[in-house]
Amino acid sequence: MNTPAPCSIDTAALDTLRQERIDWRFRSAAPALTGLTLGEAAQRRLNLFTDGFFAPFVVLDEEALEHNLRTMAAWCAARGVVLAPHGKTTMAPQLFARQIEHGAWGITCANAGHLRIYRAFGVSRILLANQLLDPSGLRWLAEELEADPAFEFVCWVDSVRGVELMTEALEGTSRPVDVLLELGANGGRTGVRDTATALAVAEAVHASPALRLRGTGGYEGALSHDTDDAALAKISSYVDGLRDLAITFADKGLLEGQIIVTAGGSAYFDQVANELTKPWPDGLDVLPVLRSGAYITHDDGFYREISPLGEHPRIDGVESFRPALHAWAQVTSKPSDTLALLTIGKRDASFDEGMPEPQLRRTPRGPAEPLENHVIAKMNDQHAFLTLPAGSPVEVGDWIGLGLSHPCTVFDKWPLLPVTAADGETVVDLVRTWF
Repeated sequence: MNTPAPCSIDTAALDTLRQERIDWRFRSAAPALTGLTLGEAAQRRLNLFTDGFFAPFVVLDEEALEHNLRTMAAWCAARGVVLAPHGKTTMAPQLFARQIEHGAWGITCANAGHLRIYRAFGVSRILLANQLLDPSGLRWLAEELEADPAFEFVCWVDSVRGVELMTEALEGTSRPVDVLLELGANGGRTGVRDTATALAVAEAVHASPALRLRGTGGYEGALSHDTDDAALAKISSYVDGLRDLAITFADKGLLEGQIIVTAGGSAYFDQVANELTKPWPDGLDVLPVLRSGAYITHDDGFYREISPLGEHPRIDGVESFRPALHAWAQVTSKPSDTLALLTIGKRDASFDEGMPEPQLRRTPRGPAEPLENHVIAKMNDQHAFLTLPAGSPVEVGDWIGLGLSHPCTVFDKWPLLPVTAADGETVVDLVRTWF
């Protein structure tokens, strides 16, 4: 594998981002921060609970973030794969920058809108993990490629019709758009389902003056949510199919440049790496690319259970990821000895892959202490129903610290997230998201 050039991001654009001023748009920010820039606000080192932040709020743990970034970067380097983390998890250029600082080969996006945001911050290598058919998006992409020779881009194709539409929209462009043949599977999402179709699409790309076939890609996470032997074997078989297609395309002379083969969400990246780092035929220069995104914050639910570096690790000799995303809400009502209502709901926290997990209790005077055997039974738009065991110490006015499941459906609710120091209370930075 030839070592690719590093990805980059525009530090001037990040500096400009940090000059944005805080106001009423950021609903949980302390009024004392109004009028300050993000950079100035971070320097104030305010306390979440005593300096006026409005509940509820979701925060990032700086130590856990840094641990996860280092851990994933080191593991990828040791396994001989590169990482293009899916930026849809956070949509936070400040976090993209940290992933790039830790060696990310590129950043993955999901659609043309994401692509435009990434380019506003100068991300130099972007993988769009879908077929891009929108004529407006394609024409804009062509202009970006023309204007910046250092910009690298690749996206999926999975149909001859898609190739035709892309070719038509890109007519007259000077730089071909790199594409990967997406392999699907029965029960999965997009992507070709059989070799004959895959070959027809690859040959259509080869004949297109506007496209260049670079390899194969897909998403294994849609095939299972289990970690038993049968599920892992299913994932491995799917990734083997990506390998076989890439080899077939190479044998037929349909590929150009270094071959890219990519898969790997945050649940099975170990299985993906196992398959993509098996020996390749002599003469093939193959770049195995993982696209895991949720690793940066991990979680206290879905990924804690299923990640190769979660609570039940499938990787030996590597420290597990740490949850870096937490919520705090106040007890606003206690109608009975068995029920309390919190000031947090579906508009504030994820609920699609499990309810928030009560972990800490902090009285108005502090400090935070562990809270056990309490459960969020359900959530409304703005309330969470906290089930209280016998003898619960929870009272109206208490703060409840919550672990969250599935970070991808948390970040989109918060345009500004405080980053806290090891004490869990001191704000050391503020991260801006763009959804």
